[in-house]
Amino acid sequence: MAVTNLKLNNGQQIPQIGLGTWLIKDESECKKAIKVALEAGYRHFDTAQYYANEQFVGVAIKESNIKRQDIFITTKISIDNFLPSRVIPSFEKSLEKLQTDYVDLLLLHFPVTKLRHTAWKKLEEIHRSGRAKSIGVSNYTIRHLKKLLNECEVKPAVNQVEIHVFLQQPKLLDYCKQNDIVVEAYSPLVHGRSMNNETLMAIAKKHNKSTAQIMLRWCVEQDLVVLPKSSNPGRIKENIQIFDFRLDDIDRTTLAQLDDNYHSSWDPTYVP
Repeated sequence: MAVTNLKLNNGQQIPQIGLGTWLIKDESECKKAIKVALEAGYRHFDTAQYYANEQFVGVAIKESNIKRQDIFITTKISIDNFLPSRVIPSFEKSLEKLQTDYVDLLLLHFPVTKLRHTAWKKLEEIHRSGRAKSIGVSNYTIRHLKKLLNECEVKPAVNQVEIHVFLQQPKLLDYCKQNDIVVEAYSPLVHGRSMNNETLMAIAKKHNKSTAQIMLRWCVEQDLVVLPKSSNPGRIKENIQIFDFRLDDIDRTTLAQLDDNYHSSWDPTYVP
């Protein structure tokens, strides 16, 4: 079962599923999750300065003996480090913790009103140095993206936002597609909300899959990169087994009706 890749606007490839590591702060738990994920076929790992686990991710990948070029690593600049004097030094600390001399993707974690413009300039500088193959943003709305696209020298390759069957954000997806920005879906399983939803369960039964796999497959068929977070070995393995089936037109029409604009995490809608 091969994981598909998407092509970014700078020619780089990104695996369409990655292991999210938010809230996995225990060293042994994090390292075990990475090990299980690698054995299951994951090659994409999503961390952040804010997650306080970059060092564990780095050790686990190093111990795997898998070639660095075969792993896709994402980290994010914490809002505490958006000051121009802190972006690059904090990123260099992230590289040390991750035990690598580059990341595949570096994101600004949130559209901090007064600092995001200068922070982006620093990301462009890092990108030019070759220490971040691609750069992007997280939690940006259309309004934030429009402003960035008017100001930037390097176009963001990615916008990582909360997207799932209960928060489908079609206008944002259309805007990003029009501007050749790949969207990554975090919290695609909504922290376990509505796993017993009757609609999801019916579609899951039809395909002999779990409700989680249906939710993840929906994301993949929207051309999203999906980032399910788990430290449970069984769920880690199950979550990647979504590339051997397809939803049909009836499924897609039915799932579209589940959208109720439900935010389970940060809602950046009203950030200036």
